[in-house]
Amino acid sequence: MKIPEFSDVEAAEARIRPHIHRTPVMSSTFINELAGAQLFFKCENFQKAGAFKARGASNAVFGLSDDEAGRGVATHSSGNHGTCLSYAAGRRRIPCTVVMPHTAPQAKKDAVKGYGGRVVECEPSTSSREAVFAEVVAQTGAEFVHPYNDPRVIAGQATCAAELVSQVAELDAIVAPIGGGGMVSGSCLALSTLAPHVKIYAAEPEQADDAFRSFKAGHIIADDAPQTVADGLKVPLKDLTWHFVKNNVTDILTASEDEIVGAMKLIWKRMKLVMEPSSAVPLAAILKSPEVFAGKRVGVIVTGGNVDLDKLPWN
Repeated sequence: MKIPEFSDVEAAEARIRPHIHRTPVMSSTFINELAGAQLFFKCENFQKAGAFKARGASNAVFGLSDDEAGRGVATHSSGNHGTCLSYAAGRRRIPCTVVMPHTAPQAKKDAVKGYGGRVVECEPSTSSREAVFAEVVAQTGAEFVHPYNDPRVIAGQATCAAELVSQVAELDAIVAPIGGGGMVSGSCLALSTLAPHVKIYAAEPEQADDAFRSFKAGHIIADDAPQTVADGLKVPLKDLTWHFVKNNVTDILTASEDEIVGAMKLIWKRMKLVMEPSSAVPLAAILKSPEVFAGKRVGVIVTGGNVDLDKLPWN
């Protein structure tokens, strides 16, 4: 599979511009003092379909030929990629099928359907997800748009970090959550050209720390069905995303379930930002390891805001 290059990011930026928001960057004096660093939150919770994945999904969908698009698109997703692919497919008026674990938040299932996508449920494991998805593709002939291990998707996600460094000068580091690694890979791809001095940190739940263990071991270690409140970060790295993680990431930091929920609640309370648990993992990791970021200017990517308001994790 082709490793995307910076020219792919430039092409993606032009292709998706009509279909996404240029999201704002926000900060909090209170949280800065708590962290001992200047934090700049890139608010992809305000993105189309409520998540950064609208970028990669739009790049993949609008890069298809008419013949490819006519067969529709399909994917497997715990929520946000499926929602965003349905959004992009709806914009192009083509069919979209999403295989989702039956344990995925109802709000995310409803969002897929709201954009015109079809949901097919599976068991909450990587093996079940991939088996059910194979059946869907065999039935429909749809174009597979992988949630993260796809050069089109990574190039689209890269436009987020590219925007961030154009909005905030002199960043020392960027922190993004990591599950499969699409956002982190896109950040590596963009910053290696635009701001190679900026360090890239990935943040991961302790209870789904396969990327952390992979990074330390030097090869991919995949968990099949980890349990964490950060439902968007349960999937393993793949070959494309591992390429960027092993070559460009400075370190991977982890946070406990309580630390993730605490960080999520802190941002809701202090910044009035609706974010999902996966998006709170970077702040949780920063607050847990303040010595890493002390006195630094740090970009924090808030990856999404699609949370089930009837099942908030602190209730």
